[in-house]
Amino acid sequence: MKINQCFLDLKDSYLFATVGRKTAEYKKAHPDKDVIRLSIGDVTRPLAPAVITAMKKAVEDMASVTTFKGYGPDQTCYGYDALLDSILGSYSRKGVTLEKGEVFISDGAKSDCGNILDILSKDNIVLLPDPVYPAYADANVMAGRKIIYANANEANGFLPMPDKKVKADIIYICSPNNPTGAAYTREQLKAWVDYAKSLGALILYDAAYEYFVTDSSLARSIYEVEGAKECAIEICSYSKTAGFTGVRCGYTIVPYALMREGVSLNKLWARRQSTKFNGVSYVTQMGAAAVFSEEGERQITENIAYYRENAKIIGDTLDELGIWYTGGKNSPYIWLKCPNGMDSWAFFDYLLEEANVVGTPGSGFGRNGEGFFRLTAFGTKENTQEACRRISKLLKK
Repeated sequence: MKINQCFLDLKDSYLFATVGRKTAEYKKAHPDKDVIRLSIGDVTRPLAPAVITAMKKAVEDMASVTTFKGYGPDQTCYGYDALLDSILGSYSRKGVTLEKGEVFISDGAKSDCGNILDILSKDNIVLLPDPVYPAYADANVMAGRKIIYANANEANGFLPMPDKKVKADIIYICSPNNPTGAAYTREQLKAWVDYAKSLGALILYDAAYEYFVTDSSLARSIYEVEGAKECAIEICSYSKTAGFTGVRCGYTIVPYALMREGVSLNKLWARRQSTKFNGVSYVTQMGAAAVFSEEGERQITENIAYYRENAKIIGDTLDELGIWYTGGKNSPYIWLKCPNGMDSWAFFDYLLEEANVVGTPGSGFGRNGEGFFRLTAFGTKENTQEACRRISKLLKK
């Protein structure tokens, strides 16, 4: 028996595990300190009442022989009609028309961002932005693919554009972006779509944070761009949209129009899922179906507004301190330039030790992340206000 040697090319520890370990060590050494975590993208607001009501009803369905559900339809590759209809309705309101068979229910965007690679050759060259969400890179390192990087930096607002001299087969785009919070306009995404089509490449588009977009010039789906259905798979999540980080549900759009080498990627993904995945529970799917109902959408919008206000609090603090940053306005992430030329981990330690606030070092997201730092708006308002008060006091010294 031989192991997959590609795993040995991974970093010893996942970024967020390292942040968690260092935080735990500090708290153990200083049990009297009140440490505020603005580091990981976990939510704090409870599930919307409409979702809870729907899930309770679904639990009752499971208690009766007449309404009990076992395996889902088509082994839940396509999900229950109630959930699919709600997803199609949400896209329709964005001006995008989809068919039910193009929607695949999953247990979250992170899973599908890695699992989708099963239907793609290991010989493909992958283009990632730098900095990048670590899971994108790690999933491809595990498979042994060649990775090249597009430079995202302060000069381009951390929104790299296509370089015609660069050839790639798989292109990852996350907008609004994790970690930088930067978001592409429709015109910018059109350039990426045109680039991908010119190469016969595939865009894997992570739209996990699309509900944070308020600027009408920004796209909430890549399918708002003409031609995208011929070159893009869109991966979405209920985690940040509806607080499902502990419930787990998402969906991936694989258009019928997406063909490569005369083969439908939709059919390949359906075949992969039916072999390796038994679907998302009925109770979870019924809760997710309520998210895009009229009442559910109103309620999740209120929660997202709460996080947007947290982002504004952080952004206002950085503006007052004169610190450069991206994100925060159409994103739950704020990507700031470390003050006084500090490197990312040095600033992490300084903030933890002197203000008892935890963020995420930018260098953990790639070479171009060095000298930058990520804060999230997913904490409570009280903790966000207190963290900003401490940061302001510290950096005004």
